[in-house]
Amino acid sequence: MSLADNLRTVLASIAAAVTRAGREPGAVRLVAVTKTWPAETVREIVEAGQRALGENKVQELLGKVPELPAEVEWHLIGHLQQNKTRKILPHCALIHSIDSADLARQVSRLAGELGLTAKILLQVNVANDDAKFGFPVAEARASFGELIALPHLEIRGLMTVPPYDEDLEKVRPHFKRLRELRDELAAAYQCDLPELSMGMSHDFAIAIEEGATLVRIGSSIFGHR
Repeated sequence: MSLADNLRTVLASIAAAVTRAGREPGAVRLVAVTKTWPAETVREIVEAGQRALGENKVQELLGKVPELPAEVEWHLIGHLQQNKTRKILPHCALIHSIDSADLARQVSRLAGELGLTAKILLQVNVANDDAKFGFPVAEARASFGELIALPHLEIRGLMTVPPYDEDLEKVRPHFKRLRELRDELAAAYQCDLPELSMGMSHDFAIAIEEGATLVRIGSSIFGHR
């Protein structure tokens, strides 16, 4: 099968999961994860209609921007090092991985200097996994009032990367907890937090059942390196 065929299969699987969950058609968007794949490979899915592309590394994203059409919507989904923030801000539709208050403050300051409003998600380590980045849940709660007031940020919602488990029912509680935290913060601060970025190739259906609005899928489209 071609990459375009793989893309159509993934989109159909997302749509089916949305229907099974009783959610509205179009409630979930695909962010196609293009890390390690060259621009000429990625171009096939762009030509098939995929616009939202996710990269883990700043340098890889910046290298692909001039190689692909201007209508591509770039998402940074990997850890953002503070020394690369200024470079990435003009090119990102959404940064999924703001994982500390210090980084949020820096993004706000640099976005102001560039005349931008940075759209971001707060990455929350709901599983308290030492191998993952993200705010601990308690810290996300404690910091949110300050972060929502930062002048050049638009917090669109939350993101998480749960521990991998073949038993998807062991993954489900992490997605549920992120949704509950989002709902709690939105109610407490009377703000709109529409996005939940959660779910990858092996667990996106469970994530959709628990409220995901953005799923990050790479290997089901491109295969494994």
